[in-house]
Amino acid sequence: MRLALEQAALAFRKDEVPVGAIVVCKGKIIARAFNLTETLNDPTAHAEMQAITAACNAVGGKYLDECTLYVTVEPCPMCAGALAWAQLCRLVYGADDLKRGYSFLPGHILHPRTEVTKGILSEEASALMKDFFAGKR
Repeated sequence: MRLALEQAALAFRKDEVPVGAIVVCKGKIIARAFNLTETLNDPTAHAEMQAITAACNAVGGKYLDECTLYVTVEPCPMCAGALAWAQLCRLVYGADDLKRGYSFLPGHILHPRTEVTKGILSEEASALMKDFFAGKR
């Protein structure tokens, strides 16, 4: 998760919403990403989406069923849906997203076999988000 926070800090410095993601497969980091929605003018360029694309390229297929995604903030429904299609093995995230997180919608978006661990380094992830948005107001 610390490496995901480093990615989020890179996003912060680029004036992107500071969300970072790391994908690990069989003990090896295969993808690193951060939000690029402003840079690319693309509302789908979330850290998770960037990480999914890079990880799928690294494994040579569309399934991440042996991979863990570490992300600093709870994925939105779009990203959770993409993670479901990728059949992600495990999701680990830091801060809850009380406004746009997937878990606040009814039903189950993630793949049924995806294990979820939340709250890892949540204070650090929350502080980065709060600092970013405080600078915008």
